[in-house]
Amino acid sequence: MLDLLQWQPPEDLLPTVGFGAPLDARGADWSGRDLAGIDLRGAALCRVDLRGADLSACDLDGADLRLARFDVFTRFPEGFDHRSSGAVGPGAKLNGAFLNSADLRGLDLRSCNLMGAYLSGADLSGSLLDGVRLVGADLRHAVLRGASCVGASFSCCQLDFADFRAADLSSARLEGAESLSGADFSGCLGLDAERSALLSRPYKELDTWNPLTRETTRTSLEA
Repeated sequence: MLDLLQWQPPEDLLPTVGFGAPLDARGADWSGRDLAGIDLRGAALCRVDLRGADLSACDLDGADLRLARFDVFTRFPEGFDHRSSGAVGPGAKLNGAFLNSADLRGLDLRSCNLMGAYLSGADLSGSLLDGVRLVGADLRHAVLRGASCVGASFSCCQLDFADFRAADLSSARLEGAESLSGADFSGCLGLDAERSALLSRPYKELDTWNPLTRETTRTSLEA
């Protein structure tokens, strides 16, 4: 039975020794924390920020890590396959993952597998996507403002209304995108090699108005 006097929002839960398992810490910020001694068996850790956290002494058996954030400084238990856990960070295996409308701002996603991922409406502003293969991904209405996409592959992607403003697209492969109606490339870096090919796309794509950025794809490319 839920004790309303003791209840606290899961996003406010701090990792303290003595809490009974399983913990519900969905959306909590545990970045930079040493989690030694915390019982995380069966814990609900969806969307928890684990960047820089030390979980090396934790038991993560049955823990739900979907959309938890990690980085190169996060320490996981020896033998734990965090890249296949549903958590998001460098090298994560997220092929075909459902990440629609996910908050992925400022994350290091280098070496991630995102082929065929569902990222419509996801916010990837300021994220590192250098060299990432997004082949076949759904990026409709995704926000990639200021993202570093150097050498990223967008072949067969749906890019309708994607917001690439001020992104670094140096050496990125966009020519094979399935559709980019209403996509906004204003202020992008490294587009010179792709610009002519993109401007040869069907006029129905190029002249679609993006109601958010108030630009057409054509005007954003010609600016």
